[in-house]
Amino acid sequence: MNFRKETLIRYTTLFLGTAILSFGLFNVHSQSGVTEGGILGTTLLLQHWFGISPGLSEFVIDLVCYALGFKLLGAAFFKYAIIASSSYACFYTLWEFTGPILPSLASHPLAAAVLGGLFVGVGVGFIVRAGGASGGDDVLALILKKYTPMSLSQSYFFTDAIVLLLSLSYIPLRRIAFSFITVTLSSWIIEKMQDIGRISAVGQDA
Repeated sequence: MNFRKETLIRYTTLFLGTAILSFGLFNVHSQSGVTEGGILGTTLLLQHWFGISPGLSEFVIDLVCYALGFKLLGAAFFKYAIIASSSYACFYTLWEFTGPILPSLASHPLAAAVLGGLFVGVGVGFIVRAGGASGGDDVLALILKKYTPMSLSQSYFFTDAIVLLLSLSYIPLRRIAFSFITVTLSSWIIEKMQDIGRISAVGQDA
């Protein structure tokens, strides 16, 4: 695969992933009350209590996380992570401008949990395959893995669990249970998509 074609595929995959991810979070998660864990769930928490747009909060939180984990990520990964975060912010702003496209699934939490998990899993899966990051979750997990006895998977679960517990401040316990379905499903899809292999080694076109 030549340099230009590989670069085009990488960025197309990256932008497709952020478009799918932001679409699902706006049209499914934020409309139904089924939240995510980690940074994604934090943005929805901030939106509920403070009215801060997830498009903005995601970008700011990611910048802080990437600054803390720059040495762990490397220059190439950092580059694609920043591009992914910027793209996500732009797409989420676009969905806010167009308004909800999908019907609200607030009265069908199981369907919202499954559909939301699919959007997040596929969206993040594309981003990871392109060599980027879906958000600061990856950085936090790496930091926890390095400075605590936790494994990488335990680090991800730890951050998700904390946010889901905080989300009990505005989401009933029954809905949080559905959120765990979303987290489990999306994590499984991300892992399966990552197993397919990335487009190429990160940094070859940096």
